[in-house]
Amino acid sequence: MKKVTTTLVIIALCFISCKKEVKTEVVTAKEADTIKTEEPAAEAPVDSAAQMKAWQAYATPGAPHKLMTDEVGTWNCEMTFWYEPNGKPEKSTSVATIKMILGGRYQEGNYVGKIMGAPFEGKSTLAYNNASKEYTTTFIDNMGTGMMVATGKYDEATKSMEFKGEVVNPVTGKKAPYREIYTIVDATTRKMEMFDVKEGSEYKSMEIVMKKK
Repeated sequence: MKKVTTTLVIIALCFISCKKEVKTEVVTAKEADTIKTEEPAAEAPVDSAAQMKAWQAYATPGAPHKLMTDEVGTWNCEMTFWYEPNGKPEKSTSVATIKMILGGRYQEGNYVGKIMGAPFEGKSTLAYNNASKEYTTTFIDNMGTGMMVATGKYDEATKSMEFKGEVVNPVTGKKAPYREIYTIVDATTRKMEMFDVKEGSEYKSMEIVMKKK
């Protein structure tokens, strides 16, 4: 009988001890959750006058938009394509009509020509974001169903913009990076160079020399 009583006492003590340990662990977990779910410090409120001033600055065209406005008109485009590194160049021509839209905030270009003997139509947009201080360019055409989107900045020293973006390769279905350099050669000449990546190496895939009519 004494052995049974002693055994029961030991079991009871173990149960109480384990219960205390579990309780301690639960409290610790709750404390950890409390630390994790602490709300971040609230941002200082911006008064309405400052907000209005910021939005006005964001919406007002400036010097970068004047740079785009200088290109309004009709341009003859001499296009050269390379479909692989060190490949044979292919020549084509097109005519681009450039205009400013939405109160001089964005540039829109419409291209008409031929590529590999087939009719070609394309549309570009160019924007300068006053908030992010960068340019964004887009391009769509009748040779596919995707949109090319790239961002970049203007370098006053070289009179050029370097854009970087990604395109989806229709053969592999995977995204691939591309780079574009747009150079203001002179008042009536522009040059656009595009660089693609094949087998891990960058190569020049297109060049367009634009002459203003």
